[in-house]
Amino acid sequence: MKLVYFAWVRERIGLAEEVVQLPAGIVSVSDLLHWLKARGVGYEAALLAPETIRVAIDQEHVDHSSPIAGATEIAIFPPMTGG
Repeated sequence: MKLVYFAWVRERIGLAEEVVQLPAGIVSVSDLLHWLKARGVGYEAALLAPETIRVAIDQEHVDHSSPIAGATEIAIFPPMTGG
């Protein structure tokens, strides 16, 4: 599965994108974010408050309870701010 990171999420992780093999049991966006957070210091810094992170599956914004089975690409964004 291809993961794409944007803005300060990308900066903290140190990658624009990567291809990962998910372990069994990672079935939702929430599961994915918690699994990523445990992968290292950069991931932990980027996902310190995973509930604030926005996610798109195959270019469609989804909530954290959404299943990820069959996804080709998952994009991970920091929270949006106005201004």
